[in-house]
Amino acid sequence: MSDKLVLAVPSKGRLQENANAFFARAGLTVTTGRGARDYRGALTGVDNVEVAFLSASEIVKNLASGAAHFGVTGEDLVREAQAESKVALLTPLGFGHANVVVAVPQAWIDVRNMADLEDVASAFRARSGERMRVATKYVNTTRAFFRDKGVTDYHIVESLGATEGAPAAGQAELIVDITSTGATLVANGLKVLDDGVILRSEANLVAALGAEWSPAQRELARKILSRIAAEEEARNSREIVAVLEQEPSGLEDGLLAFGAKVRRRGGNGRAIFTAPKAQAPALADWLIGQGAEEVVVRPVDYVFTRVNPLHERLTSRLDAVR
Repeated sequence: MSDKLVLAVPSKGRLQENANAFFARAGLTVTTGRGARDYRGALTGVDNVEVAFLSASEIVKNLASGAAHFGVTGEDLVREAQAESKVALLTPLGFGHANVVVAVPQAWIDVRNMADLEDVASAFRARSGERMRVATKYVNTTRAFFRDKGVTDYHIVESLGATEGAPAAGQAELIVDITSTGATLVANGLKVLDDGVILRSEANLVAALGAEWSPAQRELARKILSRIAAEEEARNSREIVAVLEQEPSGLEDGLLAFGAKVRRRGGNGRAIFTAPKAQAPALADWLIGQGAEEVVVRPVDYVFTRVNPLHERLTSRLDAVR
């Protein structure tokens, strides 16, 4: 039995670039083996990690089967594969944003929501003797959403090509597809229903619950997640340095209001605080009001903490299935 940890990342395109940048920010560089066409690589910074370069859909399959321990893939693919019980979505990564939506022809001016769609489906069946066709690659997602919305009289046409072109080509009456800007839908004469956003998806760091998790592999996971959590915490935090001739009354309450805390105090009234990035300017202004002559706000590279929320999330899910 190998104690190597397998990390599956996208094999090409913008998703690969963003995934590599995500790990690099955490001090973990994804490297290829013999060249750009090699499908195996390594993770510089943590030994005994094998990187597998796969398509986004293959990553979900490998995670669901336990062939990979970690993977970077879209939440939409996890939901479509109905793999929620087999994997743990550890953290969204801030890229790969796209929505899975229900889109109908713009010419359907009286169809604005899913309730209208049920009426259209009934009328279509009465007129043509056939069920309304929905073109999609998201078969399971579509069935679940339509069931929840009470739309039953339809037929799914599984799309193998450009789904947005199916209505114009006469292959379907409407579609369920993924879109990031909606521009392609508009270009094909389609509109998203008012309540037709099924899922707001983005890339996630996903863990396989059914993989072999030896003590050595769990330790590798802890190291990786520690760096990722430290970078994430640092990205969302700011360090504030101020010199106060005397400590203001109600300092602790003031810091609490800004979600800040004291990191350390030095001589000559110098103090260093940490605060959420969004609250840093307001905290700096408050400190000036409390007598500080100057307040410096600066980013930090990493914030390591004794409690790692990502590792705790993984451990709790693994322990629950074992």
